[in-house]
Amino acid sequence: MNIEAALQQILPADRIKCKLIDLISFAADAGFYYLKPQAVVNPVSDQEIRALFNFSHQHNIPLTFRTAGTSLSGQAITDGILVDLSKFWNKIQIEEEGTRVRVQPGITGGMVNARLRRFGKKIGPDPASIQSAMIGGIVSNNASGMCCGVQKNAYHTIQYVRFMLPNGFSYSTEIPRDYERFEKECTSLAASLRSLRTAILNDPALFELVREKYKTKNTVGYSVNALIDYEQPLDMLAHLMVGAEGTLGFISEVVLRTVPDYPEKSTALLCFTDIQTACKAIAPLIESGAEAVELMDNASLRSVAHLPGIPEILAALPSTGVALLTEYQAYTTEDIKASLARFNRILEGFPFAIPPSFTDDPAKQAFLWKIRKGMFPSVGAMRQSGTTVILEDIAVPVVQLGDAILDLQQLFTKYGYHDAIIFGHAKDGNIHFVVTQTFNVASEVERYDRFIREVVELVTGKYKGALKAEHGTGRNMAPFVETEWGPAIYDIMKTIKQETDPRNLLNPGVLITTNGQAHIEHLKALPKVEEEVDKCIECGFCEVKCPSRDLTMTPRRRIVARRQMALYKETGQTAAYKELLDQYQYDGLETCAVDGLCAEACPVDINTGMLVKRLRKENHSKLANAVAMRVAKNFGATTNIVGAAVKSATVVNRLLGKNAMVKLTKGMKKIVSSSPLWSNQVASSSLSNVPKATSGEKDADTVIYFTTCINRKMGGSVAGKKTMAEIFMSIAERAGLRMIIPDNINSACCGQIFSSKGFTPAFEFTANQTIEKLWNWTGQGKWPVVLDISSCTYTLQTCRPQLTEENKRKFDSIRIIDSIDLIADHILPRVQLSRKKNNIVLHPVCTLQKTKQEARFLAVAKQLANDVTVPLHAGCCGMAGDRGFLFPELTRSATAAEAQEVNQCSYDGYYSSSKTCEMALSEATGKNYESIVYLLDECL
Repeated sequence: MNIEAALQQILPADRIKCKLIDLISFAADAGFYYLKPQAVVNPVSDQEIRALFNFSHQHNIPLTFRTAGTSLSGQAITDGILVDLSKFWNKIQIEEEGTRVRVQPGITGGMVNARLRRFGKKIGPDPASIQSAMIGGIVSNNASGMCCGVQKNAYHTIQYVRFMLPNGFSYSTEIPRDYERFEKECTSLAASLRSLRTAILNDPALFELVREKYKTKNTVGYSVNALIDYEQPLDMLAHLMVGAEGTLGFISEVVLRTVPDYPEKSTALLCFTDIQTACKAIAPLIESGAEAVELMDNASLRSVAHLPGIPEILAALPSTGVALLTEYQAYTTEDIKASLARFNRILEGFPFAIPPSFTDDPAKQAFLWKIRKGMFPSVGAMRQSGTTVILEDIAVPVVQLGDAILDLQQLFTKYGYHDAIIFGHAKDGNIHFVVTQTFNVASEVERYDRFIREVVELVTGKYKGALKAEHGTGRNMAPFVETEWGPAIYDIMKTIKQETDPRNLLNPGVLITTNGQAHIEHLKALPKVEEEVDKCIECGFCEVKCPSRDLTMTPRRRIVARRQMALYKETGQTAAYKELLDQYQYDGLETCAVDGLCAEACPVDINTGMLVKRLRKENHSKLANAVAMRVAKNFGATTNIVGAAVKSATVVNRLLGKNAMVKLTKGMKKIVSSSPLWSNQVASSSLSNVPKATSGEKDADTVIYFTTCINRKMGGSVAGKKTMAEIFMSIAERAGLRMIIPDNINSACCGQIFSSKGFTPAFEFTANQTIEKLWNWTGQGKWPVVLDISSCTYTLQTCRPQLTEENKRKFDSIRIIDSIDLIADHILPRVQLSRKKNNIVLHPVCTLQKTKQEARFLAVAKQLANDVTVPLHAGCCGMAGDRGFLFPELTRSATAAEAQEVNQCSYDGYYSSSKTCEMALSEATGKNYESIVYLLDECL
């Protein structure tokens, strides 16, 4: 059967992915298993989901739902049809003043919390992956987290669930008539649920087992507590869906009760000499009201020894030393003081290794949480190439936590996991341990198998604990569900699966399995790839930041594809290698914006853009490099040609209509695909009306103005205002600054155009030439140099590695600043504002995000407007210099969510700090985005 053709009977072709590169790149999630799907689909409605269920049954092909793919236990992969919900299922509605929120599965928990923040609320689950994890996975794994405990997890904070069963019937616990309809339409299933409930209620031992197991975190098997928590079969099934990992049905919407997002916090890293002493402090800390108590063993602290401040802590601790990251949260500072008073009273005289020191400084608190959240990725970053990072997740009674940790450490020694670390949510008796493991040889697989079976025996036998506290059963613990729960409860779970999904086509092999070896099958290979990305642990945290995520690929998927290429090459699969390589050209290289924002979200700081730049470089022929170098050496002439072309194009538009150039370039692109497209946001510019230097001698108030090539030639205003250079020079003069544009500015370039395209020799030449120019312009570093496009500023600020030794010394003496810095530090303190705009919206460009300058950009804007909005969906626009001219579909996709959010309101102005990004946002929103320099001019 041609599955792509068959699927086109129920879905449009553009929402069916069957190319090799799509199947390969979706074959992995954050876990250590790998299954290549037969197709990846993007449904948009319940009707299409129902059609997919029918298709699955008709053709006997498994179906698996996925949202973010950040799950760690192998529950979001399949060799059937992968239903990707991350693109279209992202609606959110705040209700009852933030006390509850209605959400679809494809929106991240971080975005939901961002929307709830103004109400002082958040969702209960708070996994470490919340910025990337989506509601579908959070609910289907019954996620909890650091401050969540048991009572605030997904199961306990869900108010209503809307879901569809494999038989195509949909129900909502919010609709009263659905209760009766469910019992009529699903008679056997409803009767079975009632019978299972009765069986547990009539067996005191089973009833007590269920009650005890859910007093602590537990995501092993189905949430059978639903059978005794609820009386109505529809309520039982809806709550069984929570934590079912997509094996019982499709959850299309949930309504969650929110919890307080406390504004006041006090945080400390409490240090102890050993595990047992630390664990003895847990109960008193809980009694004192601590919201979070996070344990870190000595090995985990050493794994983050590169962070400033950690070496001093380690030096004060013995080799057995342990830390508990403890935080109190409240509405008021008075409540925080009361909590700290309780802490001092209850833990007075406790044998701390280092005297406790609490802080309410947000920066210091963020650092302490960075230590805790850096455990897993730090081990991932240090792992040997080719090894997998395995993060296990268990829970034991808190009173036995110390003993359990010591027993685990003995198993690490026994099985040779010398780099293993332990950390976790001590307040809940929930700890994570991380080991690195290769699966390349049978002996290593067998070692892992023996190790994990001993862990199972230790946790379920000696401690009667949970094998999975919050990460879900998945494939990893599916063979051991019966071991933990016993045959009676396991039979109940099997009955639930059989009654709900009798064909076993919904995510088979996950949670319930007859395969006792499932945990060591379909293991992910991690062959060595390029050094820029080799340490990737495929967690997927990067994906929410990627501008091409809804168009082609994400950083994770680019890396997964590179690894598969390496495997194909290694195993001699030449045809598959070539096919994947060919498809990678557009999906992997041409539509990557190389903005580097993926590194901001990546827990191991991988910038996939650096890999793409290198691959672009390797793709360039000698001729292409020679042409790039010729352009670099004759940059002044090149910019003159560009300027003339822009002027000519504007004349064409004036004579033949405003869209003439758009139509003309679209036609050219059909003939020559590499042709750039014209944008009506381009406005001709020139320095002819700008004085090259102000009068007077250069002194401390002198600034060298490096007006960028983009603004020199297309920095005009589509609104008919003066050019960027004219406005900026005028503002500087009013601030008493002597802003000087050098005479030979036309031949200067930051080199970004060469860097982003991978023309390394041309970039190196340009960077060195420019630094030499700056050295002369600035009086050998005496005066600062300011640029008027943030991305160009960043390119120059980070070009040092490309410089000669002599130019590195010059570079170190030159102060390169952005227009934002000049406005904040040198202009606003000197001028008197005559007015402020009422409400404006900002687009912080990638550079400001990477350099942590967003707050400064916002602070400047707040001095110029009464109400300043930064869209929650603000991210990379995908323009990437010229990428948007060459591949406009990239910018359309990248800006879609932000544009939709912006257009929901009306603003008095739209501002950014990079010309090309302003063009992209103007195209997307139909509004006129311009530099914040223009806003300042209006306010003076």
